[in-house]
Amino acid sequence: MTRREAPARPTADENTQASISAHSPDAPMSVRLPVRRWNGAIPTPAEDDVTVEEPLQIRLAGEDVTVTMRTPGHDNELAAGFLFTEGIISGKAHIEEIGPCSDDMGDPAPNIVNVFPTERNLLDPDRWGRNFYANSGCGLCGKTSLDHIFSRSPRLASRPDISITSQILYSLGVRLRGAQETFARTGGMHAAALFDLSGNLLVLREDVGRHNAVDKIIGHALLGDMLPLDRHILLVSSRASFEIVQKAHAAGIPILAAVSAPSSLAVETAQEAGMTLVAFLREGRFNVYCGDERLGDT
Repeated sequence: MTRREAPARPTADENTQASISAHSPDAPMSVRLPVRRWNGAIPTPAEDDVTVEEPLQIRLAGEDVTVTMRTPGHDNELAAGFLFTEGIISGKAHIEEIGPCSDDMGDPAPNIVNVFPTERNLLDPDRWGRNFYANSGCGLCGKTSLDHIFSRSPRLASRPDISITSQILYSLGVRLRGAQETFARTGGMHAAALFDLSGNLLVLREDVGRHNAVDKIIGHALLGDMLPLDRHILLVSSRASFEIVQKAHAAGIPILAAVSAPSSLAVETAQEAGMTLVAFLREGRFNVYCGDERLGDT
């Protein structure tokens, strides 16, 4: 981690600006680029929508924590969700201020989010248990042990009052696809969506990185005082990796569903956490790898 002089605290007027994301929620997530499109043997000039990918530097009180490749938008959520799911902060109470750094002209600097923690000991990297350099597709990079995860994220109880039906699960994929506006234009975005137990879509985030989309969802919940998400379902458009299970577990999510396959470590981790893990959620079919007691029609 590179150490640097912490920037000055915002004034009262600047504090209002500090609550605004480094990129606004409606920041461009795709760009239109010229291409030569081939259809058979004849190329023709055309334009294509391409997903935006840019680095985001996350800092704690001016000190570098990580750089992640992401799609701009909801950067405060991404920073908060990342710090929470990695165990660096344990809740909204650990965030004093969050917002973009300023450039030499005093304007918000693109692609840098600075978080001022309420406790200075949160700046000690020895307590994190991980060496960070993230990219848009990375899995768990440098985590020292599974014990570190479960020490701060206790096993979820198999609550009998938490149940859903297969029909609700089938409906989630339809609602996810209908809300993936940027994916519909580019074909190059992952999505994470948060639902209530009735299958109502509450929040959807798209990103070039599947882990970033999940962190944006969890950051949204953290900043909105919604945690723990113990009566919710998380659906991801990608595979169910170990780290996505870990992030969902950290937020208290009991039911995780994925459009694609799980990994063996994802299944093992979900079992250990007491979660319900559903994968290959497609039209009219899915597999339940653990926690099928939460399916009310089994």
